[in-house]
Amino acid sequence: MKLAVYSMGGTIDKVYFDDLSNYTVGEPQVRAILTQAGVDFDFTVTEVTRKDSLYVTPAEREELRWLIAADPCPHVLVTHGTDTMTETALVLTNVPGKTIVLTGAMSPARFAASDATFNVGCAVGAVWSLPPGVYIAMSGRVFAAGAVRKNRERGRFEALDAAAGAVGQESGK
Repeated sequence: MKLAVYSMGGTIDKVYFDDLSNYTVGEPQVRAILTQAGVDFDFTVTEVTRKDSLYVTPAEREELRWLIAADPCPHVLVTHGTDTMTETALVLTNVPGKTIVLTGAMSPARFAASDATFNVGCAVGAVWSLPPGVYIAMSGRVFAAGAVRKNRERGRFEALDAAAGAVGQESGK
């Protein structure tokens, strides 16, 4: 088993600099998360860009789509900033024959109270168990691309149609 991981940057990879009083996007943290978890599969990590998702361009989304389409691995995990993750997921929906799961974090992976490790774990479980398609794994749920939004006020992702629920959940639950 092999997992192809692509990093787009985002909060999951942010580093805080006290002297600057701001964040910058650092190296991909997914490698450390998977290694510390002791996963029993091979994986590669390809860094596509290192920026906040608000600044990801259409050209960078197309580059990601092209890289994934050219990769022989059918199981793909994408770490991405949460602000425009849904936009990137839609760009990837035309990649055939792959199970692609996007995930990220509301706080940097380097923070003790981060949701990064939980979200990556959820995404890894999803990528191995779902049929080909594009999904977002956030907030302990897995959503089909195009059926999810980030709720900034509640600090989590949720289905666009609350009655539809997440992937694998019955309506109304």
